Amino acid sequence: MNLLQAIILGIIQGLTEFIPISSSGHLIVAQKLMGLDKPGGLSPEQMTAFVAVIQLGTLAAVIIYFLSDILTITLGWIQGNLMWLQGHRGSRGYNARKSARLGWLIIIGSIPAGVAGLLAKKIIEGSLTKSLWVIGTSMVVWAVILWIAEQVGNKRREMEHAGLREALVVGFFQVFSLIPGSSRSGTTIAGALFSGMSREAAARFSFLLSIPIIAASGLLELREAFHILSDSTSMVNLAVSTLVSAVVGYASIAFLISYLRRNSTLLFIVYRLIAGVGLLGLAYKGW
Repeated sequence: MNLLQAIILGIIQGLTEFIPISSSGHLIVAQKLMGLDKPGGLSPEQMTAFVAVIQLGTLAAVIIYFLSDILTITLGWIQGNLMWLQGHRGSRGYNARKSARLGWLIIIGSIPAGVAGLLAKKIIEGSLTKSLWVIGTSMVVWAVILWIAEQVGNKRREMEHAGLREALVVGFFQVFSLIPGSSRSGTTIAGALFSGMSREAAARFSFLLSIPIIAASGLLELREAFHILSDSTSMVNLAVSTLVSAVVGYASIAFLISYLRRNSTLLFIVYRLIAGVGLLGLAYKGW
């Protein structure tokens, strides 16, 4: 992999991690288009490690964008739980307890995908998840599911109204993001819409829920990436790609939240259908 290819992968990661069109699916297709899956390129395990690490760039983007919310939730989680242990009730510390509640919902919502990711680590890293049949099918299936969520969700609940049910539903949907082509943001936004959240609240909750999962997968693969991408050129490419994904990812978050305040996810649904059908056609022709 050369530096230009690394920059391209960083741009794709930053653009597609938060927009519900599947970052892993696009990265795998880009890898094939650039010939990185050929002998002398990247093995499935190397590509998985590379992607997991450059996701740390998009993790930095979401942390910077939501820094105020993250600090409020973290400090409120500590203060609210201490007050609960001390037996404080009533109106005192209401904001801290509200932040603590949201913090617990993020933790609970992250557990299903975290457990599934550890159990299915070998499958995720293998060649099956790099198949265009898998990616194309996931693109189409989750386009349909996202469209159904748009139709049946009442879109009235804001993030502060979320409870255990919403966290479990969105957390369960996030498990499917482990399948390339599904999209982590796409699956979690669909789950949030099914739970009755507004589109903007669904996106915000999806982004906050991404922090533990992206951090865990990126840090888990980081040490392994140093071994399988050991030469200095690979490390430079990895660093540059991660930085590019952070900058582009920040812009993507700002765009999607602004867009969903006034629009539905129909644009992304149509794109997923077209891209998914196109990939299935290429797979059928043996590409």
